[in-house]
Amino acid sequence: MDTPKILDTLIERSKTIQGTPDRTDTIESIELTNLVSELLGNVTKSSLMDWELQIVDRLRHEIDRYSWVGLYWVKGEHLYLGGWSGPEATEHVKIPIGEGICGLAVRTKETVVVDDVNARSDYLACFPNTRSEIVVPIFINGEAIGEIDIDGDTPDVYTNEDREQLERLASAISSRLRAS
Repeated sequence: MDTPKILDTLIERSKTIQGTPDRTDTIESIELTNLVSELLGNVTKSSLMDWELQIVDRLRHEIDRYSWVGLYWVKGEHLYLGGWSGPEATEHVKIPIGEGICGLAVRTKETVVVDDVNARSDYLACFPNTRSEIVVPIFINGEAIGEIDIDGDTPDVYTNEDREQLERLASAISSRLRAS
């Protein structure tokens, strides 16, 4: 499958992203459904590159249970880190398809929710505080071409709403990529 050329740009740009401090009290929490609706409303108001950064930054800073948010993009047999928001980048900027939770989600083409990362032998540890993870694939023509990866510092933190809304967002990202 031919993937959009913009993915190479998104992957390359990720090397220039700097970590951001943890959420401050000055940012109000928002319901995930409302945040996703706002992000979908902005889908064509900015460039794809700006929208990608807006997605990861707003998810991390406005949803209390999200401590690190990143987008990974498939290129060949690997996932490459795209836009991300967290105190620091993960050391896993390139992941073979099938390795770790991120690789599993792309290989199985299914959202993967891990309630306790310490109970999973296939978890690729990124940050010592991470206790839970949700990974949502992004599809074009039935093929996983990327994913939304979110870490949380609390075990068993993700709900059906997280899954549904992040899958809704992944679908919008797919539509935007197809239009690129």
